[in-house]
Amino acid sequence: MSEQFERLSRLPLREDLRGKHPYGAPQLDVPILLNVNENTHGVPDDVRQAIVDAVSREVGGLNRYPDREFTELRTNLARYLGHGLTPENLWAANGSNEVLQHLLQAFGGPGRSAIGFPPTYSMYPLLASSTGTRYIAGQGNDRFELSAADAAREVRESGANLVFLCSPNNPTGSALGLDVVEAVYEAGSDAQAIVIVDEAYAEFAHAGTVSALSLLAGRERLVVSRTMSKAFAMAGTRLGYLAAAPEVADALRLVRLPYHLSAITQAAANAALTHSDRLLANVENIKVQRDRIVTSLQHLGLTPVPSDANFVLFGGLDDPHRIWQGLLDGGVLIRDVGIPGHLRVTAGTETETTVFLDTLGALLEGTVS
Repeated sequence: MSEQFERLSRLPLREDLRGKHPYGAPQLDVPILLNVNENTHGVPDDVRQAIVDAVSREVGGLNRYPDREFTELRTNLARYLGHGLTPENLWAANGSNEVLQHLLQAFGGPGRSAIGFPPTYSMYPLLASSTGTRYIAGQGNDRFELSAADAAREVRESGANLVFLCSPNNPTGSALGLDVVEAVYEAGSDAQAIVIVDEAYAEFAHAGTVSALSLLAGRERLVVSRTMSKAFAMAGTRLGYLAAAPEVADALRLVRLPYHLSAITQAAANAALTHSDRLLANVENIKVQRDRIVTSLQHLGLTPVPSDANFVLFGGLDDPHRIWQGLLDGGVLIRDVGIPGHLRVTAGTETETTVFLDTLGALLEGTVS
């Protein structure tokens, strides 16, 4: 036991937190970072200047609290999403994780439960635990697929108060059909379950993939969460948001901290949304590299999972750690997500993708120790 861990264990921690480790991927100083699904293209210079100007205008008023209702931001988010949404349908917070936390604070808690379908986003059980919500791990399968019938049955039998559906799913990259969302929503009727469709990677989906936003009308328990961290290349801004019935946003006002979105965050996000076309211009380039990775990995004899996200999960590895370490030694950091025989790589720029594929190919041929 490390000295740091011993000091921590002496504190009067909640019993359910003892022995746990904080969420986080390795943050290492290497030339090519392809481990946390960031948009590696960065913010274009003209948009960067627009954000700087917007933030500068807010500096003179930092002695005052920000707009508690972030009205301009909700208006811009509704305009971006379309689907007939209004500002009253929108909610935002410091990253989509805080959005999900707000939902658990409002609709979960002691005596209530949430269900997810692993392998999926690893923060779901951690967020549930932090709010005293029991987390139920649904049954997956070896093909990383979730059928409408299986999901609905598990939701109905669990009686869960919240349901997490991640589409495109992290870490597999696969998108769910709307039939899954519809079936789960109906299955949760008896428990009045809040059904959360986490669409953090929705902008990267293949053409023809329909968003769960199209199902919101008439479904007051359905929530669709998004983020500006991925497609918008704004991970450092920490801005996540959701669309739902207005009464859901009213419920979240009961649990948010006062003035939870800073004036700086709101200014940066508003400027980015005003230039959304420029920020999203690289999405198609990223999709090209993602599909290139899938095809190239197949040619290397590996088994990539078809992806609608900006990353690819791939299997067929006898010794994933050797490959992970070999890539790291070659200056490329990817992610071991804990699935046996698999690793996950973010689709970066064309140059980054080439270095990853060349280094991986050499490792598989045994030419790199």
